[in-house]
Amino acid sequence: MQFGYFTMPSHPPERPLKAGHEWDLQVIRWLDELGFSECWIGEHHTAPWEPHPAPDLLVAQGLLQTKNIRLGPGGFLLPYHHPAELANRVAMLDHISGGRLNFGVAASGLPSDWAMFNVDGMSGVNREMTREALDIILKLWTSTEPFDHKGKYWHVTAPDTMFGFLKPHIRPLQTPHPPIGVAGLSKGSDTLKLAGERGFIPMSLNLNPAYVGSHWESVEIGAARAGRTPDRGEWRMVREVFVADTDAEAMKLSAGAMMGRMMREYFLPLLGNFGFLEYLKHKPDVADSDITPEYCAQHNWIVGSPATAVRKIEQIYDEVGGFGCLLVFGFDYTENPQAWRRSLELLSKEVLPKVQHLKPKRSVARAAE
Repeated sequence: MQFGYFTMPSHPPERPLKAGHEWDLQVIRWLDELGFSECWIGEHHTAPWEPHPAPDLLVAQGLLQTKNIRLGPGGFLLPYHHPAELANRVAMLDHISGGRLNFGVAASGLPSDWAMFNVDGMSGVNREMTREALDIILKLWTSTEPFDHKGKYWHVTAPDTMFGFLKPHIRPLQTPHPPIGVAGLSKGSDTLKLAGERGFIPMSLNLNPAYVGSHWESVEIGAARAGRTPDRGEWRMVREVFVADTDAEAMKLSAGAMMGRMMREYFLPLLGNFGFLEYLKHKPDVADSDITPEYCAQHNWIVGSPATAVRKIEQIYDEVGGFGCLLVFGFDYTENPQAWRRSLELLSKEVLPKVQHLKPKRSVARAAE
């Protein structure tokens, strides 16, 4: 079991963009000091609570301020990037990282982002564009011959050498490319099927264990299509986490502070508009109006003392059938930074050593569907 971090990044709308960026850098430095294995940074364009449109800006600075932690976008929204430009930019970033870069990709799920870029997400165009863009990026990184890709959404050419010296030459430092992570949210997620099909890192976002357990089925379906056997040890599980010396203090500092505010003002209403509140319920007959930050802290989040955190991680692990890395969901605690750092420190020093017995076995191959 490893611990990492996933940040949207999330900041309250009144936080100046530079101040939010500086908070994220501070947290990345703490994560590196405390031995967290990795940090993934999201991309969004039209969500004031998720205000970072260019995760590679944060990744590039974070790499220069850390020594060991792996960093990466979590992920680039591929429908909004020209694949040739992104392939070159990510390859260069991999060299800057010295081989510590992860490459996360996603199809984009915010209707307001779809509207800004005129992408028809309702009919699944965003998912089609993601697959095509990723195919092109990987071909640019690995092909040794010129090619001309005329796809549905992009026309990309890797030309033959011109004038004896002009040619495509920018490839990643890591061979054949940085580890690729794919985030999934919906049931039967197409992007998680892609992860299974290609052997990429699957990342499940934070809904209840019963719902998230279905994500692994998507990974297995994709893997079966390609004759692969997926490894649960690669599965990342994003969870809201807050650890303090006592359960009461952890509840006060989580649901009673910025975690609670962000959920109340933004994330729970967002999930409600997507029709996802039912996937936060521990029983189907719970009313939507009862899904509050306090309810989530009790039933879905990992909130409490170190002993409570260990018990809850073990419970989630058993309910989903095993996973390899817990990703702490990031929040903005600029007003109380020591509380957030203390939570991360307790996780690293008192919780992580007590969950090392959780080592998932490799999945058994299933028939293709």
